[in-house]
Amino acid sequence: MMPTVLEALGIEAPTSIKGVTQSPIEGHSFAHALDDANAPSKHITQYFEMMGHRSIYHDGWRAVCPWPGTSFKEGGAFFGAPIDKDKLTELDAKNWELYHVEKDFAENHNLAAENRGKLIEMIATWYVEAGKYNVLPVDSRGTLRFADERPQIAVARTSYTYYPGTQMVPVDAGPSVLNRPHSITADVEIPKGGAEGALLAAGDVQGGYSFYVQGGKLHYVYNYVGTQFYHVESNVAVPEGHHKLRFEFEVTGKPDIGKGKGAPGRGQLYIDGKLVGQVDIPLTMPLSLGLGGGIVCGADTGSPVWDKYEPPFKFTGTLYGATVDVSGELIQDKEAELRAIMARQ
Repeated sequence: MMPTVLEALGIEAPTSIKGVTQSPIEGHSFAHALDDANAPSKHITQYFEMMGHRSIYHDGWRAVCPWPGTSFKEGGAFFGAPIDKDKLTELDAKNWELYHVEKDFAENHNLAAENRGKLIEMIATWYVEAGKYNVLPVDSRGTLRFADERPQIAVARTSYTYYPGTQMVPVDAGPSVLNRPHSITADVEIPKGGAEGALLAAGDVQGGYSFYVQGGKLHYVYNYVGTQFYHVESNVAVPEGHHKLRFEFEVTGKPDIGKGKGAPGRGQLYIDGKLVGQVDIPLTMPLSLGLGGGIVCGADTGSPVWDKYEPPFKFTGTLYGATVDVSGELIQDKEAELRAIMARQ
C-alpha cells in the first residue's frame, strides 16, 4: 500500500530521516490501475517464506517448497523443526513443486518433473529475492519465533495507563504481562445503585484476560487458548464512591514454552488495598495473547474473552483510567501468605 499512496500523492520516499539512512520502500505501486481496471500488473515477481515454507511467483508461474512436507506426518518432522544446510540442500533437490498458474489457477498439476529447467529458474529467482529482502538464512523455527524481541515505537517502561473511550491498542504494542508478575489498577467512581462492565480487557475468545465488575462484585478471568478459564470473584461487593480496584498476578513457577505453557501463578483481587479474592492460574499463554483482539479500556469489544457477558460490556460507572504495572511490585499481604502456608500443613 505504501508505494501506491506515495505515488498517488506525488511524494518521494525519503532516503534519510534525521541523518539516519532509510531502507528502501518494498513493494510495487498499483496506482496506475486505480483509473483503469484492465491495466496490466507491474508486480510480476513475489517471493514467500514463512517458518521454512517457501514459494515464488514469477510471470505466471509459481514454485512451492512446503516444509516439513505435504503434511507434518508425511514429512516426518514437527512444527518448528530446524533446517540446516544439509536439509536445505535436500529440499532444493527434491521437494520443490512447479505450477503454471496462468493456466492452472488451482495448482492441480505439478510440472516439476517434466519442466526441470523452469523449476531451476524459479528456485534461482527465489534465492535472488530472498537475498534482496533479507530472508536468509531460512529460519524454520515455529512458536519460538514469537519470543524474538521486536522493534518498539517507544522506549520500554514498567507502567502503562489506558483510558476509556479510546481505540483498541494491539497487544504487541502494549505491556507484555506474559510470564512475569504484574498488576492492573482501575481508578473508578461507583454511582449509587452500583455499576458494571469491563475495566480492562486484552485478547479475545482465542485467549486473553478481562478485569471487570458484574453483579456488584469485582471479577477477573483468564482465558487459556479458549479451552480453560480461570475466574475469581470478590467476596465482598464493590462499594459506592471513589475506589481503587486492583488485580495482581504473582508467578509461582516456571514456563514450559515448548509445551505451550506459560508461567503459572496466583491471581488476587483487591479493593482499596484489601485482599478480596484469589485464584490459582496453572496455565497461561506462553508467547502471545492470541492472534486477534487487543487491549481495550472500559469495554470488551468484538469477540469477548468469555461468554459470561455480552459485548461491548462498557463500564457504566466513571473510569478515570486503568494502569498496568509490570515492574513486579506487588502488595505484600503477610496474613494471606501465612494462611496459605497453614493450609498446606
